[in-house]
Amino acid sequence: MYKGNTQQGVTLWFTGLPCSGKSAVADLVAKILKERGCRVERLDGDIVRQSLTRDLGFSKADRDENIRRVTFVSKLLTRNGVFVLTSFISPYREIRAEARREIGRFIEVYTKCSLEACIQRDVKGMYQKAMRGEIKEFTGVSDPYEEPLNPEILLETDKQTLEESATAVLDKLKEFGYL
Repeated sequence: MYKGNTQQGVTLWFTGLPCSGKSAVADLVAKILKERGCRVERLDGDIVRQSLTRDLGFSKADRDENIRRVTFVSKLLTRNGVFVLTSFISPYREIRAEARREIGRFIEVYTKCSLEACIQRDVKGMYQKAMRGEIKEFTGVSDPYEEPLNPEILLETDKQTLEESATAVLDKLKEFGYL
């Protein structure tokens, strides 16, 4: 929400299966917000795992710790007037709820997508490797994904275009008074 020249920060927490469109939608929304002069930071699972959380694996405890570290950074940025767009599988409801409580201004964006569509989009072949048992603890195959029960924004990324999904997010930001 703009108050004079100040922007009220908020975290948009994109969650969903691997290859469900989290990063693609978040990247487009970030681009549009930046073009509008907003302060924006992107926290993406692949990038964060190369720097902030490179010491963690993919056990439930490590996944939770990964999200706790991202939550800490998101909280700092949010309270300093930044739109924070995170894109993390974050498969467990409990840790997403913890992130919501900790950050405060938090909008959960569920990129719902069929497993079949995620597999088709998987250019790295991760799903195939997981189905052959080559990747352990792979969300959606050998590890659970707990769908959000009441996300503020539900995107059906296998039924919407990228632009339709981004527009839906921006419309909600307006509705909630952030734009």
